[in-house]
Amino acid sequence: MKRMLSVNVRFAELKDLDFCIKSDYSYVSKNVLRRKIREKAVILAEVDGKPIGYLRIEYLWLKIPFLSVITVEEEYRRKGVGTTMIRFLEQHLRKRGHKILYSSSQANEPGPQAWHRKIGFEECGYIAGINEGGVGEIFFRKSLND
Repeated sequence: MKRMLSVNVRFAELKDLDFCIKSDYSYVSKNVLRRKIREKAVILAEVDGKPIGYLRIEYLWLKIPFLSVITVEEEYRRKGVGTTMIRFLEQHLRKRGHKILYSSSQANEPGPQAWHRKIGFEECGYIAGINEGGVGEIFFRKSLND
């Protein structure tokens, strides 16, 4: 019988900094990550107390939530961990009065695009040539209304 994965999702703490640095593929500095942790802009997923997922948000124009990075350790992918982290983020944002969450994916990444659509994001824009190699970026938005 397959064991059900028990995932705990919480805001990151300063003790999690090393995992956050390892997980944040946008390579932000330690100082920036410390600040983001203090601002409750970093969320972790854990299994048996071990961090396995990482999510970081930014605020466009200091007020509009944007999902900047989300990643899950390879062995835990496709098991609902990312979706669980998004649900935690949505609940937090709703409590703070936000109505929409934005995100994006490179135009040459069909997997992440499909994931966004699967969890309720809708395509809302495109910027051509913004990434390395001239690859475009597809933008998504998700309503946070219940």
